[in-house]
Amino acid sequence: MSERLDNQKKQIGSIRKLLQERIDKANPPRELTAEEVKRLSKLEAIVDKLRRGDNVQNCQLQTWLSADEYAQIEAEWQEQLELRSELKDKPSDLKRYEAKLREATFNYNRAEG
Repeated sequence: MSERLDNQKKQIGSIRKLLQERIDKANPPRELTAEEVKRLSKLEAIVDKLRRGDNVQNCQLQTWLSADEYAQIEAEWQEQLELRSELKDKPSDLKRYEAKLREATFNYNRAEG
């Protein structure tokens, strides 16, 4: 059974490889201009900073992103702010539940002690 599965995986892998080769022949990757290479390296540096948890200044984003890309980031940030403000205000039922849970935990720990 495992031989059959291995053979199927090999066949699928070879088919994918052939497909990728045909795609590469039909659509050869274009060479980036010097400006595009510089922009790509700057954007990769920004991504690395963000993945490390460092801050990136807005002016740096505006410099290396297009106007549409920067507008999209602004819109997504506003969405996040709205979500956070909605989540900050808990419903009264949830507040009451949390209070009862704290009280029950306190009483349980007190009885155990």
